[in-house]
Amino acid sequence: MKKIAWLAAGALAGGALTLSVQAFAGKEPTALPLNELRTFAEVFGRIKQDYVDPVDDKKLITEAIKGMLSGLDPHSDYMDADAFKELREGTQGEFGGLGIEIGAEDGLVKVVSPIEDTPAQKAGIKSGDLIIKIDDTPVRGLSLNDAVKRMRGKPGTKVTLTIARKSETKPLVFTLNRAIIKTKSVKFKLLEPGYGYVRITQFQEHTTENLAEAVASMTKQNKQPLKGLVLDLRDDPGGLLTSAVGVSAAFLPKDALVVYTEGRTADAKMKLTATPQNYGRPGMPDPLSVLPQETHKVPLVVLVNGGSASASEIVAGALQDHKRAVLVGTQTFGKGSVQSILPLGSAGGIKLTTARYFTPSGRSIQAKGIVPDVAVEDATVTAADQALRVREVDLENHLANPNGDEAPSKSAKPVKPATPPVIKQEAPKPQDDKNASPENPREPNPKQDYQLSQGLNILKVQQLLIKQGN
Repeated sequence: MKKIAWLAAGALAGGALTLSVQAFAGKEPTALPLNELRTFAEVFGRIKQDYVDPVDDKKLITEAIKGMLSGLDPHSDYMDADAFKELREGTQGEFGGLGIEIGAEDGLVKVVSPIEDTPAQKAGIKSGDLIIKIDDTPVRGLSLNDAVKRMRGKPGTKVTLTIARKSETKPLVFTLNRAIIKTKSVKFKLLEPGYGYVRITQFQEHTTENLAEAVASMTKQNKQPLKGLVLDLRDDPGGLLTSAVGVSAAFLPKDALVVYTEGRTADAKMKLTATPQNYGRPGMPDPLSVLPQETHKVPLVVLVNGGSASASEIVAGALQDHKRAVLVGTQTFGKGSVQSILPLGSAGGIKLTTARYFTPSGRSIQAKGIVPDVAVEDATVTAADQALRVREVDLENHLANPNGDEAPSKSAKPVKPATPPVIKQEAPKPQDDKNASPENPREPNPKQDYQLSQGLNILKVQQLLIKQGN
């Protein structure tokens, strides 16, 4: 028999989990440790006999499985039948929820970033917020899966989140209406003649073709090939691995290596290159067929930050390794592991970490992330917000970086950086501008967005150098 496993390139909790599909052949179980199982049976019996209240057998077994998986790393987990069904529904692109990407730390749930145009983002929930209660249920002790399950639900129903924010003296209470989450994967705009902007909010099934259509549309609007392009991956938590390969392929030469994975089994070892077989859908034409050919050589800047995770880091790392783009912003999240979602018959499934991602040059993303070429802080992010932002290295039981190149956690003592220092620039306060959107801070406006303005300046400098070279 064969088991279907989804490889997660990014996790959206309270919203969606976007995944790609791979078949895993059934494997023979290893020998069971009888002494440890006897201890387990003895503890099980003691609880059944002596615990203050009667406990259902199913509950004890389920909690034991959850503990076994959650103790491995922050991303491995057990899903019962209902949770597994919700996860599968989430892969279809529509789901009832709030639109929050979350992470776990010390038994607590932190907001990595709210998804744009969702109830969470519109209500004012911010990156770094700490969720302490969902309705009347304290979050401490809940697994990420349990937290997701409580935040998801039928569209139109209400859920109350109690939030702790470092800049506030009292907890904040948000009552949100669940909605059908239909995230817009690709947003684009011609910033000024010759210079385009594309933002990818997450990597979905149609992201590659939508990117190609966006660049084609801006080229048509510009009436000539673009002089430069900004690819914005800030606060993009990831998504489909195939889409990450497709986006990379839009800017790389054919057959260029995008990412490879290493694990203990043959199934966990892959090399994905910029070819339609690795990013296209079976039986469908190449999603990059409408992409203007000039795109493979257009000067490119990629914006990243601490909310750029997994699939975003794959794209950023590939473009950086191939010297195809200049990365601008702050160090990325550092999620460089592969989760396989394995069904367990009618009993749900498990999310199990099975491999690590590596960039084309062999760098491990895990617990390190991608360091930008030009470090530019976000002027709108306060020191308090930065202190609350959680990264992979801050998560309890996170996997180690196999190259030994791990970023220090917030609780660790400062160490000498393993990479050369990058150029740092002071970020001025955002200017007032009538074109700025108060409802959507990601509306592309270089006058309000210092990181974007610096990216645009880099593209213009590159154009000057190109002209001088000619």
